[in-house]
Amino acid sequence: MTIQTLISALHADWEKLIEQMNLQTDAILINQCDQCSYMERIKKSFTIQCYDMKERGVGLSRNNALLRAKADIILFSDDDIRYADGYGEKIVEEFQRHPEADMIFFNLDVCEERKTYENKKWKRVRLLGSGRYPTYSLAVRRQPVQKARITFSLFYGGGAMFSNGEDSLFIKDCLRAGLKAYASDVTIGREEERTSTWFQGYHEKFFYDRGVLYHDLYGKLARIFGFRFVYSKRKIMCKEIPAKKAYQLLLKGIQEQKMRR
Repeated sequence: MTIQTLISALHADWEKLIEQMNLQTDAILINQCDQCSYMERIKKSFTIQCYDMKERGVGLSRNNALLRAKADIILFSDDDIRYADGYGEKIVEEFQRHPEADMIFFNLDVCEERKTYENKKWKRVRLLGSGRYPTYSLAVRRQPVQKARITFSLFYGGGAMFSNGEDSLFIKDCLRAGLKAYASDVTIGREEERTSTWFQGYHEKFFYDRGVLYHDLYGKLARIFGFRFVYSKRKIMCKEIPAKKAYQLLLKGIQEQKMRR
């Protein structure tokens, strides 16, 4: 069983990035920058394909990597992840132990304020519980995803029209296509702390964009999930914009996205 790590990066130095991430599998690196080029790097027995592309958008960069992937298992990644030694073998072993799984969410160590999940045991992941998982925690069997023609949205995420959420929509599309997802308690690496390339604070557009996303993600349940989101995180997010106004902005995003559809 083969595995490739698919990496979305921005203005990266390939040589440094390969070392910083501790890559130990074949990989495809898509670098959003100001030039177009291609090169290959061999690290031990692994082939790392490096693409420089002028296009912007994390969804587009992930799609560019996904369309070029050839391995049995693909692991989505960002350029601020550092992998543990042997992470590739750990991922393959989980898929071999669980042939019923098309998708597996793995643990990564992150700072407490950014932690949205912690897998303490092997369990099934359903649609309503999938929104907490980031793309970089996800490994999938390539063939079911490509057979179902699932790609990342170009309207969400860094460099796109709306702030974030391309990962949640991708996961939703996979689940609705019939792929079976599970959570594993295996830890494969950690997220390095850095300044986000897309997050600029809890301003009005942040809450509006969250409403747009929740419409596409949860449909008729968008208002309920939106209220829970604002209420549960109000002490962190609502220091400048009051919770009531934040929820109103979120509702505006839901309503206007509904009208667009």
